[in-house]
Amino acid sequence: MNFDKILNVIKRFLPSPFSIAIFLTFITIILSFLLTGEQNSKSFFNILKFWETGFWELLNFAMQMMIMLVLGHILAITPFVSKIISALISGIKSNTKAVIITAISTMILAYFNWALALIFGAIIARKIAEKSVKKGFKINYPLIAAAGYSGLMVWHGGFSGSAPLKVAEANHFLVSKIGVIPIDKTILSTMNIFSAISVITLVSLSLWFLSKKTNTAKISIKPEKQNKIVEKSKKFKIDNSSVFLRIFALLMLFAVVVRVYEQISYKVININFINFVLFALALWFHKNVKNFLQALNSAIKGSAGILIQFPIYAGIMGIMKYSGLSDILTQFFVSISTENTLPIYTFISAGIVNIFVPSGGGQWAVQGPVIVEAAQNIGVPVQKIIMALAYGDEITNMIQPFWALPLLGITGLKAKDIFPYTLFIMLIGIVVFVFSLLIF
Repeated sequence: MNFDKILNVIKRFLPSPFSIAIFLTFITIILSFLLTGEQNSKSFFNILKFWETGFWELLNFAMQMMIMLVLGHILAITPFVSKIISALISGIKSNTKAVIITAISTMILAYFNWALALIFGAIIARKIAEKSVKKGFKINYPLIAAAGYSGLMVWHGGFSGSAPLKVAEANHFLVSKIGVIPIDKTILSTMNIFSAISVITLVSLSLWFLSKKTNTAKISIKPEKQNKIVEKSKKFKIDNSSVFLRIFALLMLFAVVVRVYEQISYKVININFINFVLFALALWFHKNVKNFLQALNSAIKGSAGILIQFPIYAGIMGIMKYSGLSDILTQFFVSISTENTLPIYTFISAGIVNIFVPSGGGQWAVQGPVIVEAAQNIGVPVQKIIMALAYGDEITNMIQPFWALPLLGITGLKAKDIFPYTLFIMLIGIVVFVFSLLIF
């Protein structure tokens, strides 16, 4: 099988991520007009109202995700993390080793935080490319970048996963129906740990296989400009003071300790808690205000594409939610489900919806009520359905370019360069997740 010919064919037909977002909007409008049975939602003007309403409905969640992404980026470019990356790539002298180290380290990190892993994967891919130029060895740069994106295959089952963290909050929107579900029943469940280990292992092996079957080449890439470390001046200046910033970071970390001590429970871990910890660590490792603000400017540039596309996908979510299109899709799978097949069909429907709504929290808001009711009626544990949705959401990240934008910006590649490889990764993941949902 000539993988390079297949890759070239796929690359020809992939537009830019922004164009994909607009194209998906048109598709959603058409599908809503044709498929929704309610007369009021068949009106083209009503569909436009749904679109405009949804456009702004995810602002709170969008802010949470953007803060997580920006703080993850800031932490990823601290001197501390840079030393870790340098140590990881120090022994790399071949394409295969580069792919394996990038994939394993990124996926393990993504289990703990998707935003940090996304930027970490991008930076390690970039650093490997720069090293290949310096040392003169050939690599498959898009494949290494795809390995750096593979963390999005395990993130929703990890400690920054939107759906399992949302249902662990005391005031989540379905609390009256399902109560509070702590993460020991979702993220730390036997099924999820098995799935995560299996995905990390099999995806790494698959990428090793691709590294042997695809062409490598010498690349031309300029070293990325690094933020200058601001030295403390002889005359005390508050922006240069490491003591000033670290006292503030310590106060934040102490607040975290107080929160954990008060609850001593998995319930303490939610999106806001994780963002608070990321903020404190980013401040601590950047040492002073000037370094932190320089890193912030770099991080905001990397998230600009996601920021501007978030409302577009929120608008798509609005159409699917208010027209009933998402209910039609979900209820179709529910209608043909049994106790054994409902998790599988939930997984499939979540994967489809994620293409149109690439936001774990937004997707949970759209699909959550329907799949929870179905699980309770059919007799499937709610926590298993939540993880089935999480698996479906993360699997199609491999063909949805929304969250790849920061990685593409850092590596200098295009979506069409990495997506033939991430498609292969997605197929491996489908096998693992379906198997997990069937046996547990």
